[in-house]
Amino acid sequence: MVRVPKVTRADAVAAVRNPLAFIAERWTPTSRTVRRAALAALVMAVAIVVTGGAVRLTGSGLGCPTWPKCTDDSLTTTSAMGVHGVIEFGNRMLTYVLCAAVGWAIVAARSRKPFRRSLTRLGWAQFWIVMGNAVLGGVVVLVGLNPYTVAAHFLLSTALIAVATLLWRRTGEGDGAPRPLVGKPVRQMVWVLVAATVLLIAVGTVVTGAGPHAGDSSEVERIPLDWENVTKLHAVLAWIVVTLVFALWFVLKAVDAPKGPLDRTRDLFLILLGQGVIGYVQYFTDLPEVLVGLHMFGSCLVWIGVLRVLLSLRERPEVLAGVPGPATESTLTRA
Repeated sequence: MVRVPKVTRADAVAAVRNPLAFIAERWTPTSRTVRRAALAALVMAVAIVVTGGAVRLTGSGLGCPTWPKCTDDSLTTTSAMGVHGVIEFGNRMLTYVLCAAVGWAIVAARSRKPFRRSLTRLGWAQFWIVMGNAVLGGVVVLVGLNPYTVAAHFLLSTALIAVATLLWRRTGEGDGAPRPLVGKPVRQMVWVLVAATVLLIAVGTVVTGAGPHAGDSSEVERIPLDWENVTKLHAVLAWIVVTLVFALWFVLKAVDAPKGPLDRTRDLFLILLGQGVIGYVQYFTDLPEVLVGLHMFGSCLVWIGVLRVLLSLRERPEVLAGVPGPATESTLTRA
């Protein structure tokens, strides 16, 4: 039987002063553990978007009519609030699960040997985005589901997914200077794809803000735009993104690109096809809640897919200890 080491007073003081350093001195996770922790944070970032969509689509956005308490007199939901209160309060509680996943990613990244500051910075970036979005979520409730705050809430969740995806990718790379796998014109084309996708997602929030799913059964302010016209703009942007991905695949084949970028581009194209089918079906069937929820999930997958294409265009080797190289402090922390 392995004896548990005694914790001295000095150990307790060190744990209180810097708990992450205290854990890192006594635990070294495997590379697989660190990568799984990063993936767990990414999965929870997507889950919080999907469950937030469920809150909206079930009309439970004001199930807890105030914040940070559920009611003026109760921290939690009450039986009088019914199923809407349970759904809204459940989504709030899921934020703690997200925080736990992000915290686990931070601890695993900090305890990794050798220490990589770039990973811990990405972990802490997720933490602060979660905290900011939690406060913004409270504002959304306090202003009665104002559509502009709801859109900002979703876009900040999209930023969280971006940082979580980057951390997940970086756990499988080294900290050496990035080496491009394709030429500059191809990289520029992918950045155009990223910009078009950001615009597509942003317009998607306007479609939601102008559409019929206000998030509550009461009268909720909507964005004063013609919903069908905004939806058509959203569809045009979607076709632009699909065309760019289709063209990118042929360009990558023409320049004999490595397998990684080709595979990621193929994956993204398949995701876009599925997302497009869901989008058109929901439009012609008067936006059934289930399909709208699937479309929100698909939006997350599209965004992750685009980021994976972007990150597949370069490689970052391990930095060998004791071997001088071009890597500097700035390159070590640059994603």
